[in-house]
This record gives sequence, structure tokens and C-alpha cells, in this order.
Amino acid sequence: MKDEADHVAALLPAEVRARLYDQALAHACIGVWECELETERLTWTSGVYDIFEHPMGTPLRRASIVELYEDRSRCNMERARAEAIRSGRAMSLDAEIRTWRGERRWIRLSISAVREEDRPVRIFGYKQDITSDRLALESLRRKAETDPLTGLANRSVFQARYREIVGDNLNYGFTSALVLIDLDRFKDLNDTFGHEAGDACLREIGMRLGQAFSNAGLIARLGGDEFALILSAPAAPARIVRLLQETVVMLRQPFFWNGLSLRVGASIGVALVGRPHRRRITELFAEADIALYDAKAAGRNRVYLFGDEGRSRSANPEAAA
Repeated sequence: MKDEADHVAALLPAEVRARLYDQALAHACIGVWECELETERLTWTSGVYDIFEHPMGTPLRRASIVELYEDRSRCNMERARAEAIRSGRAMSLDAEIRTWRGERRWIRLSISAVREEDRPVRIFGYKQDITSDRLALESLRRKAETDPLTGLANRSVFQARYREIVGDNLNYGFTSALVLIDLDRFKDLNDTFGHEAGDACLREIGMRLGQAFSNAGLIARLGGDEFALILSAPAAPARIVRLLQETVVMLRQPFFWNGLSLRVGASIGVALVGRPHRRRITELFAEADIALYDAKAAGRNRVYLFGDEGRSRSANPEAAA
């Protein structure tokens, strides 16, 4: 089949073949490039100019083109380039760039080396604009990882990432506390005013938590009216307590829905990562859960910390007032 296609192509006039190839490359958002290694002189087809939004009449200088790559992509590209030159193996990678006009794009880049007398003399390859594909994948990833109601991370992401963030041996340098939050009287609100009011409440709580803890290691809605935070270090226990006491007050503030002023409360259970003795993540989560249960049992709208003595204690007995 390929031989037949090559035979048909060979029968076409050279200018027609060139036009068809150019059209195919443009349709696929692909351009071809070449670089002479001794002089670093670049040669681009029009497709690469289009991808980089580079003016056709402007001289191509490799140093200035390399600066258009985002830092991590630039490092990856230079490593792949060096490996292609050293080994003679073709390399490919995806890279993020900022075009000549400042637009962020993703490209797929291939690099192959040409050797003469056993010495690399030039490299060449293609560059393809894959921005739309990357955006589509990112959108799918966000949908899979995001709670659709609040926009926070969902339970599956929390379970996967909180081990990564805290570390199985509790890396004290990066986190200070695991915080579990359960809304008080949410069921009453939901039963009285309906699920739309309940959804509005959850969205409001998610927004308030996102604003108050924008620097947290992770904020998630675990499901129902349960939320979780991982607080970043450094933070002393006293500072964590004050912050979460303020959070209880903040979450109790009324919100307005369909002309009604509605409110819920919040009970909070905390396990401190930096307690003197080490324990595994499963223990940490269990401790935060015990503290949350005790906060609920003690009358709600308060913060409980799990202490060194193996039980939780109230951090603000006046919070329910």
C-alpha cells in the first residue's frame, strides 16, 4: 500500500507534491527545523514560524529562541538535544513555550542527528503544536480530580495526595497538621430548605475554606458535609489553634440564598504532625477522626486536638457559645 502511494506521489509534479506536503503539515500544525551544530544556524519551515509566532523576516538566533521555552521545558529540551548529539538516537519530548507574542503553548519536539565522517554536524526534526490536546487532557484531569460542587479536590485525590504530601514517615519539614471539618446542623438546613439550599451552602463553605487556606498543602471535600485540610509548616500548635478557632467563627457566618439568611456551624478535629513521637499516616488520620468525634460529642462548633496523652482535648471550650 505504501509503495503504491509513493508511486502515485512520484507521478505528481514537484510543485504539486510540495504544496500537498505543506498543506498536510499546516493542517497537523507541524513545522520542520534544522540546526547546524558548528554555527548554530537555524532553518525553519513556515509551520515553526507559525507555532512560535515569530516574524518571518526576523533573524533566527538560537539563544533567543531557547529563552522562549519555560524553565523546566528548556532544561528537558537541552538534555534531549545533548543526548541526540552524543548517542545518535532520535529523541522526542513535549515542551511548554511562550511565543514571540507572549502566548503560552505546548509543542511536541523531535530531535535527530546527522553525522558525517563519524561526527555530528547538524540536528533536525519537527515541532508540532499540541496545545489543544494538552488543554483537553488537563480539563479531563481536573474533572477527575475535582469535586464538581465546590471546585476543591475530591476524596480520591485527597487520599492519593495526602500520603505524598505528609510522607509515610511524617516529614515534619513540610506539614504541621491534618484537619478534618464536619458541618454542624447541615442536615437540618438540607431537610428544611431542600437540596438546592444544601448545595449552595456547600459551595459557600468550599469558597470560604479556599480563600482562608489558600496556602494550605491540600484542601478537599471528602463527601457530604465533610472537608479536610493539610496545613503547611511551619506552624506552632498555638498558632494552629487560633487559626482554626477563627475558622469556626468564619464558617458560622450566615450566607444568603433566595432571599434567606442561612447558617451552619462546624466541628473541627486536628492531629498535629509534629508531635514528638512518630506514627504512620493511618494513625494520624485516625487521631484527627477521634478529635472530630469528640468535638461533635462535646456540643459542636469547636476545635479539638489529639494530644500526646492519647486522647483529644478541647482547644476552645467557649466556641459553642
